[in-house]
Amino acid sequence: MQRTSGRGCARPGVSSSLLSYFVDITLTDAAEKPMSDILINLYSDTQTKPTPEMRRVMAEAPVGDEQRGEDPSVNRLCTVVAELLGKEDAIFLPSGTMCNEIAIAVHCRPGDEILTDRTAHVLNFEGGGPAALAGALVRPIDGALGIYTADQLRAEIR
Repeated sequence: MQRTSGRGCARPGVSSSLLSYFVDITLTDAAEKPMSDILINLYSDTQTKPTPEMRRVMAEAPVGDEQRGEDPSVNRLCTVVAELLGKEDAIFLPSGTMCNEIAIAVHCRPGDEILTDRTAHVLNFEGGGPAALAGALVRPIDGALGIYTADQLRAEIR
């Protein structure tokens, strides 16, 4: 993996934020370690245990109205993510549930089924969101440790 840093993505006058701290540390570490040695927990933001340095960065981060595009930390986050993914832009969504529901609405039509492992978050913790917001039904597949095979998937398609 090429050594990368979020520092080159800053807009003029935008100071560093928790995002840049995380991106700089994580990507620098990733450049030096095989992926199997890197643990990045994206399961829940409530499981994160910020270090004193992370808390300092959060306390000192500039803030603004993100809905009006006036929050430099959110703007930097979107810039860094868009550049990392090679996209023209990115949008900040404040929760994983919001991300999932928007993705489902974009990719599904009313009446579609979403086949997912029985342990998937979207099935167990998002209630009727997919049905209510996109008209899509979520149906479980019995996998092993969250993984199912292509044959299992084919057998469940109606």
